[in-house]
Amino acid sequence: MLPDLQRLIELQDVESRAAVAQKTIADAPARIAALDALLQSATAALATAKQSLTDNQTHRRTIDKDLISAQQRQEKYKEQLMAVKTNDEYRAMQHQIEAVGAEVLQHEERVLISMVEADEVNASIKKAEAALKAAQAKVAAERGAIEHDVKQQQAALAELTATRTRIISALDNQGVIDTFQRIAKVRGTAVARAEGERCTVCQVRLRPAVFAEVRKNDSIVQCDSCNRILYFTPPKPSQAPEAPTAP
Repeated sequence: MLPDLQRLIELQDVESRAAVAQKTIADAPARIAALDALLQSATAALATAKQSLTDNQTHRRTIDKDLISAQQRQEKYKEQLMAVKTNDEYRAMQHQIEAVGAEVLQHEERVLISMVEADEVNASIKKAEAALKAAQAKVAAERGAIEHDVKQQQAALAELTATRTRIISALDNQGVIDTFQRIAKVRGTAVARAEGERCTVCQVRLRPAVFAEVRKNDSIVQCDSCNRILYFTPPKPSQAPEAPTAP
């Protein structure tokens, strides 16, 4: 194979791996931000549940005050009932006692509802606490993995940059690097393998004469369709079956 063609193939591999490393490094802040958002959401959910419990407790104290007030009035009316002297006063007092009794029942029902709501809120708090704990563990683990991956990719990128410089400096024809970079800027990749009379990237059939030239691997040949630099990988020779062992 033409040495410069082999170097361009190696350069394409270096560029592809460098692109992966660069994307990993560039995507890291967004991935970490997503983890932070997950943690913030879980924290907010727990805070909301706790606030609901505080609101329930405040409302419960108001209900308790209303209940105590109604019960006190009920006792007062019962005491006054013993002091009435006429039937009209007795019936009026009985009516007041019945009315405040209904009010007591209403407040007691509100207390029960508040207690049920408190149980539900406490359950939601436990659920939110468990979700927050799971989110914290997930964020800690994944953040560590992302940061570790970034460090590895940064080290790999530094090594790939050095390799790239070495490959370019070793090219016999420095003009081919301009062709390589021009194609890569437009197509993303500058080198493609030819197989079955086709460019394996754009899948356009090559002219027989072009494919024959590519098969030699002794010159820089470009695809007529996508302009990528082509190379050919000869098929591996098939192995003959082993002869059976004589008994």
